[in-house]
Amino acid sequence: MALLFGGSHGKLGLAPRWVSSPAIKHACPKASSIRSRRTLACRASKEQDVKKVVLAYSGGLDTSVILKWLEVTYNCEVVTFTADLGQGEELEPARQKAEQLGIKQIYIEDLREEFVRDFVFPMFRSNPLYEGTYLLGTSVARPLIAKRQVEIAREVGADAVCHGATGKGNDQVRFEVGYYALQPDIKVIAPWREWDLTSRTRLIEFAEDNGIPVPTNKRGEAPFSMDANLLHISYEGNALEDPWVEPAEDMFTRSVSPEAAPDEPTYIEIEFKKGDPVALDGKPLSPAAMLTALNDVAGKNGIGRIDIVESRFVGMKSRGVYETPGGTILLDARRAMESITLDRAEMHLKDEMMPKYAELVYNGFWFSPEREAMQALIDKTQEFVEGVVRLKLYKGNVVVVGRKSKYSLYEEKLSSFEDDEGLYDQVDANGFIRLQALRLRTVGTNRKD
Repeated sequence: MALLFGGSHGKLGLAPRWVSSPAIKHACPKASSIRSRRTLACRASKEQDVKKVVLAYSGGLDTSVILKWLEVTYNCEVVTFTADLGQGEELEPARQKAEQLGIKQIYIEDLREEFVRDFVFPMFRSNPLYEGTYLLGTSVARPLIAKRQVEIAREVGADAVCHGATGKGNDQVRFEVGYYALQPDIKVIAPWREWDLTSRTRLIEFAEDNGIPVPTNKRGEAPFSMDANLLHISYEGNALEDPWVEPAEDMFTRSVSPEAAPDEPTYIEIEFKKGDPVALDGKPLSPAAMLTALNDVAGKNGIGRIDIVESRFVGMKSRGVYETPGGTILLDARRAMESITLDRAEMHLKDEMMPKYAELVYNGFWFSPEREAMQALIDKTQEFVEGVVRLKLYKGNVVVVGRKSKYSLYEEKLSSFEDDEGLYDQVDANGFIRLQALRLRTVGTNRKD
């Protein structure tokens, strides 16, 4: 299996229970009938237009059902696209599954370097945190998938693209906003918003009726859904829906618990150029190799786990548990590097922009003109973010213990409490403080009762 497209967060490892609502249909038969007629009319209209569709395909049960459903419902040719973004799973089974289902055009691509170089690293130059905690591991992957789907659609002459995200998560927005930004007239098919396979049982029945193998472990409902790439892995749904319940330790796959981490600290050094990490402990690494190495050393030291409740773009709150080991180190190391290479006003401006930048990425607006404009400004600030940061990793903690740069703005003699040989005249502080306090003194004087 490759990428998991769908589920409550947009992943397909889990059938969305929220759409299984026979009670609602029974209570409102007229409304249900109207919805059915509208769906059939809309589908009939689309059937006339769609001849070839590019499907974001994982090789798993859900996207295999989508594949066959597209053929049955739209009577169209399906082209599958499977992306390797570093999820850590073999992709060849996806090819075999597509071939078994009669697919002629199969795209399987290793996009790890492009993913980290052109999406993860540019995003990290902003020091991104959505709602102060989330490093946007799922969010930043969707634009690349959408980009390649559109490019493949052009290559093969397809008139539509299809994703497996549900109608209740963020990923449907991220995929489709990306599609439309890159090709405004593209047709988009979102099966979870169209079909009547509204339960796990009906999904499996459709699979069996259409000759799609159903693994034994897919017949029951999964304890949670997962989405993985080189930056992170997420877990949510079912067993994790109660935000009071602590997740089981055996759920985690990329890190040991802080309690089980080594009793001795691990020291590492990361070298930066123009804001991006380029070497680890003196060894030059490509972007994907760098993130892989950071994931490894961080995971061994229990680093990168968070358990949050986030505000989805579509309106509700969602509990998610994330492992972002390498990204957690990278964020702290980058801020340490910037602390000595950026001017105060540059740093503060970036910090003011960051929440908006993170929100744009989270909501799916990677290709928006405002995100690109912000990126240009951010990249300009990174010209002199170059040097080495030394970190101590210990039982879930990342501690900065050293930083140096040939462009450092830190001058030890200037900031020292010892004799600075006249570099700073403390008497100058008198006028500085009086001017800074002028407006407050004015307010205090004129607002007396």
